Amino acid sequence: MEDTNINFSMETLETDDVKQIPAQGELTPRQIVAELDKYIVGQHEAKRCVAVVVRNRYRRRCLDVHLQEDILPKNIIMIGPTGVGKTEIARRLAKLVDAPFIKVEATKFTEVGYVGRDVESIIRDLVETSIRMVKAQKVAQVEDKARQAAELRILDMLQPLPNRRSGSVPFASIFGDKVPSSHEESTSDEEAKAKRDEIRRRRVWLRDQLSKGALDKEQVEIEVEEEPPKMAMGMEEMGIDMQGILGSIMPKKTKKRKVSIAEARRIITQEEAEKLIDNDEVTHEAIERAEQGGIVFLDEIDKIAGGEGGHGPDISRGGVQRDILPIVEGCTVMTKYGPVKSDYILFIAAGAFHLTKPADLIPELQGRFPLRVELDSLNCQDLRRILLEPRHSLIQQYTELLKVDGVDVHFTEDGIDALAEIAHKVNCNTENIGARRLHTVMEKVLEDLLYDAPEAASGQVDIDRAYVEGKLSTIACDEDMSRFIL
Repeated sequence: MEDTNINFSMETLETDDVKQIPAQGELTPRQIVAELDKYIVGQHEAKRCVAVVVRNRYRRRCLDVHLQEDILPKNIIMIGPTGVGKTEIARRLAKLVDAPFIKVEATKFTEVGYVGRDVESIIRDLVETSIRMVKAQKVAQVEDKARQAAELRILDMLQPLPNRRSGSVPFASIFGDKVPSSHEESTSDEEAKAKRDEIRRRRVWLRDQLSKGALDKEQVEIEVEEEPPKMAMGMEEMGIDMQGILGSIMPKKTKKRKVSIAEARRIITQEEAEKLIDNDEVTHEAIERAEQGGIVFLDEIDKIAGGEGGHGPDISRGGVQRDILPIVEGCTVMTKYGPVKSDYILFIAAGAFHLTKPADLIPELQGRFPLRVELDSLNCQDLRRILLEPRHSLIQQYTELLKVDGVDVHFTEDGIDALAEIAHKVNCNTENIGARRLHTVMEKVLEDLLYDAPEAASGQVDIDRAYVEGKLSTIACDEDMSRFIL
């Protein structure tokens, strides 16, 4: 194969981003897989499985309301070693369909009566994520109005409008005050009018400078609300909003801060946006979105499989499964925003299942995950494709990082082959951590460049097979060294 330099630039990135994807509700399974292919190499079966499940959720929303109630999501178990793309598929899928998404580890939860996280916190965390998503979207909708209001507030700080002088007081003569003559009134009014005109001209000039950003570095004093003290987590876990209860009783405190106008614009814009959005509407929409479109990625489910007998911490594994079961099956969880139903939330479980198998889960939980898909281990060719093909690939990331310090890195074809071969060899000889091994290999290969730039390294550097093997061959061949370094 002829050596050709591989070089990435931000221009190609922007060209890719110009391509518009279809509206979220109209994505077909093929389109979903095509979008996932931009970020994840291989694993076609897993992509097909999640694409069909997501499309079915859209199909369900188009049906009669009474029929919708009986159509439940088909939860998935992904089986495969670490680093093959299980989490990435779920995360990219949720981002693609704009669904509330959380990733939780099954090993963090304990059965009722033991010290540890309560399984109902899964739903509470999902609702919090949904609240943040909806609020961000609502804020984006009113951002222009909020920015204009913020600009007016800053303008009033820099150049306040003059107070209109009240006319003569009718009862002034009763208290002995001198009533001004008509000539004095006329002179005073002319001076006030001239002053008002001057202030208005100055405000027009200031507003023009503010909109251009010419005054962004100037300092201004603003009043901001103090953050209320954080409450203990106990009440939040019970679904009681102590923060909101105490916040409505206790008066809000403000403090003065001296900040740049750019920072003041950001703070005040946020305050104005909060005034423009309806928090009750945000909460209602967020709960509905979490209930109807939420995705929970339950990782390391194989670690709680089995363990029905024995001694030590394993004794609680079956208890954790029994506690997770009602959440997956469908129940109502009390949160500080109100009750939330988990009936239509999609659960994607994942695990390596090296020492256990899905059949070791309790039968009731197995039945709630009707779809099972096995992900393939990554071979040398897969690792090579991962270095090159995904959007924002590893090679592109390091190329752009070093370009900041004036180092123009070019990866040759044989250099990329060497990186993939060494990563695959180390995976075979030690623990197989999949694509994550590429991060370790890349860091080791580019370690000197990353350290020396920009003082001792600059200009063009070719990363070919000789360069890669010079950095890694001794470590990769020594199994004991590779266990600790790679």
